[in-house]
Amino acid sequence: MKDKLKNDLKESMLQKDELRTSVLRLLLSAINYYEIQKGGAGYEATDEDVLSVIQKEVKQRKDSIEQFKKAERQELVDKEEKEMAILNTYLPKQMGEEEISKLVQDAIKETGASSIADMGKVMGVLMPKVKGKADGNLVSSIVRKELAS
Repeated sequence: MKDKLKNDLKESMLQKDELRTSVLRLLLSAINYYEIQKGGAGYEATDEDVLSVIQKEVKQRKDSIEQFKKAERQELVDKEEKEMAILNTYLPKQMGEEEISKLVQDAIKETGASSIADMGKVMGVLMPKVKGKADGNLVSSIVRKELAS
């Protein structure tokens, strides 16, 4: 995955796509920082590590968009949305609410959860199955809704 990002960076530089080049440089830098944090110069990020860095970058863009909207800075909102769109092309297709809901119901049956107090057990079973494929906030809201009913 990291090699694909490097190749895409070279390609965007040749095409003089400044925004894509900038986003990919920042992303590769964040991945290198992650590798240093994990184990120094010898550590090589796995595809799963790279996906988690990309998700973190997307989440940062979402937070920035929210802040810029409050400050009524539409030009910055537009820039962040374009960056987020580029980052999203490297993430797996996101699951829909119906698909997540079915997995939540299966996890509830598997853990025998019966109340909101069992949410931790359900999330523990569920998150490895949806990691990278669904927003954690959406998953937790669906779990809450299912356990409350």
